[in-house]
Amino acid sequence: MDAMDRAIIAELERDGRLTNVELARRVGLTTGPCLRRVQRLEADGVICGYRAVIDPAAVGRSFEVLLDVSLDSQDAETTGHFERTLTQAEEVVELRRLFSTPDFFVRVAVADLTAYEAFLSQHVMTIPRVKNVTSHFTMKTIKPAP
Repeated sequence: MDAMDRAIIAELERDGRLTNVELARRVGLTTGPCLRRVQRLEADGVICGYRAVIDPAAVGRSFEVLLDVSLDSQDAETTGHFERTLTQAEEVVELRRLFSTPDFFVRVAVADLTAYEAFLSQHVMTIPRVKNVTSHFTMKTIKPAP
């Protein structure tokens, strides 16, 4: 990957809806070579996809909670079941398995505190071997995830 590839990536990170003509203009290439570079970056897995960034309030999911979750066992069956269960929950927008304590970081987006309590009670706390859940409520988002 060279400086031109990095420039293309930077522009697409800012605006994934750029036309090839506009992208080429911004990075100083003609359209053919620009398109071939983008296609190569996609084929190589550098560009993994494109997505729309949705306003959480517009879809009733503006209440975000960060959870630290510890399990009482870290065997493959326990962790696998936990991961599969939460991956299927639409409220979960991010799930990370961590080294050390806690075992998992979970980012949840719901409508309000009542919806969060229902999610926690009906989804998280029903998973076998959940030892501890600590909920962190965001006061203010300084730099949102991309």
